[in-house]
Amino acid sequence: MGNVDARTLGERIRDARKRAGVSQEELGQAIGLERTAVNKIEGGVRKVTALELSDIAAAIGVRMSTFFEEPTPALVSHRSSQGLDTTDSQIDALLAKFADEVEFIASLGVDQLGLDAAGAVDQAGIAPPSTNAEAEALAVQARTLMGLEAEDPIRQLSDSVASVGLLAFSRDIGKDTADAGTILLPRGGVTLVNSHMKVGRRRLALAHELGHYLIADDYTVDWRVADYSDHTLPMESRIDRFARALLLPGAALTRKWPETVDGSGERGAAILLASEFRVDMATLATRLNDMGLADSETIASVRRCRTTKTDMVEMNLYVPLEELEGTTVPRPFSLAVLRLVRDERISRERALDLLQGTFDEADLPSIRERRPDEIWDFVS
Repeated sequence: MGNVDARTLGERIRDARKRAGVSQEELGQAIGLERTAVNKIEGGVRKVTALELSDIAAAIGVRMSTFFEEPTPALVSHRSSQGLDTTDSQIDALLAKFADEVEFIASLGVDQLGLDAAGAVDQAGIAPPSTNAEAEALAVQARTLMGLEAEDPIRQLSDSVASVGLLAFSRDIGKDTADAGTILLPRGGVTLVNSHMKVGRRRLALAHELGHYLIADDYTVDWRVADYSDHTLPMESRIDRFARALLLPGAALTRKWPETVDGSGERGAAILLASEFRVDMATLATRLNDMGLADSETIASVRRCRTTKTDMVEMNLYVPLEELEGTTVPRPFSLAVLRLVRDERISRERALDLLQGTFDEADLPSIRERRPDEIWDFVS
């Protein structure tokens, strides 16, 4: 924290209020002040008391210390590009919140957060792919960085991306909002995936965000992953190609598709491979087209294919827990929060807030019983 004058503090309060979608009048009602008083606070004309600032933070859902910390550089750049009077979208506000919380945990020096793993990405010196071949090569390089085998399915993509310093959160923010977004931190990054989508689409969105992270895009919000055109958004198209290649390695698909078609037919092959690699049919169909493994009729048929319960039983399909379903927090983030609870460096209430309802009070570590002589550790 540093010294912040009234004008800067007022600007930060205004910025946080707008991101929360709260009007000055609504904020005033929540904290017992007239709208004109809120306006003067945000303009730096009226000083705010510590109690009022605590109430403001609670009303708009941020930590009070947020107002005294320098914001993440990527957030500053993003907000400047939008204009000061532009209200961020819901995904922008959530990304800002999660970035702030990750930075807070990182400031406490907890090893479990794992952001130091981002160093391997920095050392790799990755350049944005300018061709499909480069996008394919980047997918191979990404698997190596994450310690994955070249052709194996990625079972838990959120765990894999965390191994290179990208922490993936999920939240259902509705069907008419963005698929995902990513923000770079001084070390590592934070991604939010819209869990309103089905699991295959969620995994594709996260793979796409990994691409943005690897090429060091400071701040990205993707509204319709996989709907980009080579002619209108070539870089997004390359990142989409990377995402498909990451989830469905070309060598594996080239070998397995004809083999599985011979044994199970085209529909059976589509169901088996989509299940094995945990992708949706649209991604599989597009990937078959990428690799030139099927004609247009087959690709259209795969795209229309739907897996039924009968298929699951008769084909003995593996049905894992759905990744990034509902509200989730990344495993390293949860581990870091639990470590802080055990060490009594944050309150249990703060921990539950950070864990976003994914833990109950009873799920947290038990409070350690202290020896009578330990009181001297606090008074000596």
